[in-house]
Amino acid sequence: MSHFAQACLFAGLIAASAAHAQEPAVADDPYQWLEDVTGDKPLDWVRAQNARTDAALAATGEFKAMEAGIREVLDSDAKIPGVQKIGDWYYNFWKDRSHERGIWRRTTLEEYRKPAPAWETILDLDALNKAEDENWVWHGAECLRPDYERCLIALSRGGADADVTREFDLAKKAWVEDGFFRPEAKGALGWIDRDTVYVYTDFGPGSLTESGYPRVVKRWKRGTPLASAQVVYEGTADDMYIAAFHDDTPGFERDFVSRTLAFYNDELYLVGADGKQVKVDAPNSANKSVKRQWLTVELREPWTVGGRTHAAGALLAARFDDFMAGKREFEVLFEPTERSSLASFGWTKSHLVLNVLEDVKNRLSVLTPGEDGWTRSAFAGAPAFGTLGVSAVDDDASDAVWLTATDYLTPTTLSLAQIGRAPEQLKAMPAFFDGSRDAIEQHFATSKDGTRVPYFLVRPKDLKADGRNPTLLYGYGGFEISLTPGYSGGLGRAWLGNAHGGRRGVYAVANIRGGGEYGPRWHQAALKANRHRAYEDMAAVARDLIDRGITSPAHLGVQGGSNGGLLTGNMLTQYPELFGAVVVQVPLLDMKRYNKLLAGASWMAEYGNPDTADWEFIKTFSPYHLFDPAKNYPPVIFLTSTRDDRVHPGHARKMAARMIEAGKDVTYYENIEGGHGGAANNAQAAHMQALAYAFLWQRLAGDGQAAK
Repeated sequence: MSHFAQACLFAGLIAASAAHAQEPAVADDPYQWLEDVTGDKPLDWVRAQNARTDAALAATGEFKAMEAGIREVLDSDAKIPGVQKIGDWYYNFWKDRSHERGIWRRTTLEEYRKPAPAWETILDLDALNKAEDENWVWHGAECLRPDYERCLIALSRGGADADVTREFDLAKKAWVEDGFFRPEAKGALGWIDRDTVYVYTDFGPGSLTESGYPRVVKRWKRGTPLASAQVVYEGTADDMYIAAFHDDTPGFERDFVSRTLAFYNDELYLVGADGKQVKVDAPNSANKSVKRQWLTVELREPWTVGGRTHAAGALLAARFDDFMAGKREFEVLFEPTERSSLASFGWTKSHLVLNVLEDVKNRLSVLTPGEDGWTRSAFAGAPAFGTLGVSAVDDDASDAVWLTATDYLTPTTLSLAQIGRAPEQLKAMPAFFDGSRDAIEQHFATSKDGTRVPYFLVRPKDLKADGRNPTLLYGYGGFEISLTPGYSGGLGRAWLGNAHGGRRGVYAVANIRGGGEYGPRWHQAALKANRHRAYEDMAAVARDLIDRGITSPAHLGVQGGSNGGLLTGNMLTQYPELFGAVVVQVPLLDMKRYNKLLAGASWMAEYGNPDTADWEFIKTFSPYHLFDPAKNYPPVIFLTSTRDDRVHPGHARKMAARMIEAGKDVTYYENIEGGHGGAANNAQAAHMQALAYAFLWQRLAGDGQAAK
């Protein structure tokens, strides 16, 4: 579940975090020394905890079998190779057992239709790492039209958000000697033309925002020093992220500057040929995008424009040139209801495809602009249930789309569809576990304030409602991210299909407030001072599982990562009586200092500013401060990564250390690589996942363990 922007400054952020870590430990935080990310003393503590965890969980044959099963899924060459059309070729980045860091490869559409396409390797990261004695992780490529000979490739050390950008020659399949190169930094390069790029990165002192992201964007000419690049736009220190990009759509070439002030608060500027910037005067809270002649505005707050008030969650369209000339005539393409929200939308050459969530179930429709306005039609052949994803194959040249479909028990399929025709299935993932014995249900729990909160349940068809079924409840509840059904071979093998004492695991996913399942209102209902609603929703789902007899506290576990780690940290500290085990992954936990650690300052629009009066409500959901040594807590495992330069590993380290000293049942494991995803390769990912499942089975499959 990935949840934040990709491109960060590793060197600068680690330096910043080290500076924070050198602050003397204060009386109310004797564990602050653990914020020193790569310090000898903290890493000695980490290694000691890792050794204890591996000894307790990873030494059995059962663990090794589980880990191998997950690794087999991750390494499988039967996974669907998702492709991106670049020129006449279809490119894919692929990892398996033989390619731990992955290969960038390409094929033709004719080959891709075959069960076993012939691929041409363009770049082998494992070979590159060996040659350069590095540990590069792929962060993506941007290739320059129309000939697509040159690409800007981003690579990260160890999976951190921070990356470098290097210029690559596709024809020669080699790095461009003396080509464009951006040193390791938070930011990116983007093509303008063959000899010019936009660059936003760490240009030295004062060039980053307080969140650690780029504050300055420049135009850089080939063959000139980076230091001489021309400033295009300069934001302020309390902005979040400054960027620029060139729209190379034939006939509609334009340049834009993006100024992100905070999450869901940004300004978009059109850059003229003279360099002058004109603001696209739509609300800062709205998602603004331009495609060919159209401006689309996805509202997050009500907006009165053209004599009409539009609801939050609506999608509007206007002709871009007319809008910039002052006209305010919009066509309403989508209006939300109490049960529906816009999940996404995407252009093809002639159409706009809407993907709508109705009670967390995807529904597709097609809009077509014409001389007399927009017409609507159904998307032919879309599945009736499951998570659906639609993306254009080539939005400038055709009306073909890729259609993916999946649910918790159905392996993902990939189809090629021409708008208006039945999809042609091209690929299907294999079944990594037997899902025929299970059923998917949707239920609604009632939260403390009466709100109906949906959740999905995956259970054995022959489940006995005796309250003894090991059950894993997963949640996130933040940043307007929706949790929809998806197939996981690892989850299926390690939890759903893993019999312990004659029982198989039950899995539940909570669609709590803070997420985007019902659009902006669902997210905004749990912001800042209302954060408690997300936690009340999660607790309500847990109680509903218990009341239905599906499980009981001794057999109920809860899991979440990142913002979801903050969620499970609050389940641990505020609702310990509901759970028999808690999994906390790459978490935020110390909400007093979160804005001073790595990218934390960029999330104040979500949580508030603890250096102001906001602390009065933030402290009510700061697990590090809610912990009480005198209280009983369920067993907990903390999983994080040293190389996470987004959410500081100090959160998990400090919370674990505090609880261990108080004699609580705490398990801790920190991967030395991996970035915010926790692992840099499949072996590490399999080990981390297996540790979580082994911990859950150990704590939930028996008669329950006494809380401490």
